[in-house]
Amino acid sequence: MKTIAILSRKGGTGKTMLATHLSVEAERNGHTTALIDLDPQASTAKWGAQRQEDTPAVIEAPASRLDHWLEFVEDNGATLAVIDTPPDIDTFALKIARKVSFVVIPCGTSKADLEANEGIMDVIAMADVPGCIVLNHVAANSDLGSEARKATKHYHVPCAPCQIGRRVGFIHAYNSGSVVQELEPNSKSTREIRSLYRYIVKQMGV
Repeated sequence: MKTIAILSRKGGTGKTMLATHLSVEAERNGHTTALIDLDPQASTAKWGAQRQEDTPAVIEAPASRLDHWLEFVEDNGATLAVIDTPPDIDTFALKIARKVSFVVIPCGTSKADLEANEGIMDVIAMADVPGCIVLNHVAANSDLGSEARKATKHYHVPCAPCQIGRRVGFIHAYNSGSVVQELEPNSKSTREIRSLYRYIVKQMGV
């Protein structure tokens, strides 16, 4: 079983949005996916509770029980697990990074956003696990995305070549327990999510 952790030390970076959308995209590409929510706010679990589809399986759990649930979902046929995490993850970040196949760091486009996640980048290095920065909530019709991408070049963690825009479709998707691939299959948002998924699985060798 492959595992992806969404890690960021900054709130509001879109961890839940990426976790839910990547999980559904994995299902649509043939995986049996488990979505594990370690955040006490349980935003992902709440999304799952209102979802009409049976997949992906959504599990709400404390970070201290991650080992148990990873073993459980693998024993029950999961081929991919996606882990959503809280921003105050310092205590468990290294443990999580050492358990997963890939780490995704969602990040806004400001210098403060990047600097806030330098600790997570250090964790990735200590865990010796591959990962990437994903520029998220990128404002349309601006050069903020390209400026932020240039700023990531001095970090040892690569920045994904695709970015995710700031669009209301993602809000509508969360509010309805769905994803943009289901609500807006031909939208730019859907194309961005699919591009990001393809990039991540390629990096993992899936």
